[in-house]
Amino acid sequence: MGSGVAAVHAQAATGVSSAFADQGRVVKFHAPEIVFGVDSTVEAAHAAVRLGGMRPLLVTDPGLIEAGWMSEVEAHLRACGLEPTVWSALTPNPKDHEIAAGHEVYQAAGCDVLVALGGGSVMDAAKGIAILAGVGGRILDYEGVDRVLGPIPPLVMVPTTAGTGADVSQFCIVTDTTRDTKVTILGRALVPDITVIDPRLLTTMPEWLSAATGLDALTHGIEAFVSRAHNPLTDHHALRAVNTVMGSLGACITDPLAVGARSVMAQASLDAGLAFTNAILGAAHALSHQVGGLLDLPHGVINGVLLPHVIRFNAAADPAPFVTIALGLGLDEARGPADEAALAVADAVEALARRVGVPRHLGQLGVREADIPRLAASALRDACMATNPRPVSLTDAEALFRVAL
Repeated sequence: MGSGVAAVHAQAATGVSSAFADQGRVVKFHAPEIVFGVDSTVEAAHAAVRLGGMRPLLVTDPGLIEAGWMSEVEAHLRACGLEPTVWSALTPNPKDHEIAAGHEVYQAAGCDVLVALGGGSVMDAAKGIAILAGVGGRILDYEGVDRVLGPIPPLVMVPTTAGTGADVSQFCIVTDTTRDTKVTILGRALVPDITVIDPRLLTTMPEWLSAATGLDALTHGIEAFVSRAHNPLTDHHALRAVNTVMGSLGACITDPLAVGARSVMAQASLDAGLAFTNAILGAAHALSHQVGGLLDLPHGVINGVLLPHVIRFNAAADPAPFVTIALGLGLDEARGPADEAALAVADAVEALARRVGVPRHLGQLGVREADIPRLAASALRDACMATNPRPVSLTDAEALFRVAL
């Protein structure tokens, strides 16, 4: 490895710590209590008890009821003396009116704790219900950063996908059905109390969902590592997530019932979640949220289309952080000029997305040229845009959408 690349690597991976120390910078690292392991699902019931719950709202979706996971968790809750109410009337990319309906069920049943069994949509819905139960109002009132100022009911998360990171994050993403866009609600109050990660629950994911959530985790890792808010406490989680997803996602799709491979991806999702909830994200997510809100599409699929273009955009201003990523991935270009290393990372991400079946262009997902001005304007208001490493203008956002179209 040449001395120039070594210096860049040292600065990105370790030198930042010294810079923070010199500047007296203070950082925080938010995380829930984490229970991880095969057959750990029963711990969700014990968690609800420890949090003082008696009448949990078990939030899930129809697919997980059909797969049998809901009945297993419900049985654990009842075995601990709890009286759960099951609510599953939600769709992917939870809608504002669905969260309002879930809150009505929570109130009517006199619930006192939420247990979310599902992927990102289920966990975001549970967070939204908790917000309304704790501080009232309309869920869209809380768009932005630190708008949830009062206490909310306890949250127990049981993820059934590997990638969203909602089980450890301070994010809640909700679809505004009036504007056909996704809004980001962000704040410390939304970090779950306890997350129970049982890789066994990942074995019923269909192939497309394994691909989508895996690419979401990859996007979380890369965007967290280059984020303006990254710090030494998040960097190793971000890099480990990137390396793991790039090396392991294909195995989960090839052999979906292999619990060992699922365990590796569950760890990658956890690392990515811990990284991005503390370092926040960037332009790929800010852009992706708008497409998802408009077309109600899987978030990770949209990320898989957009991320390579955002990497190239950010690297044009500063390729240095991507050299560290390239080194971790073992790319030959990491030993050359920094800009070539960054472009190689983008190409590797794009190649993985193609291998797992993600389309190359947004147009294949239904985005039209006429949608771009509206999507770009909304993206600039997304909370994730604030920590993108390179400033993004309206013209830049439109150009990113067009190059991905």
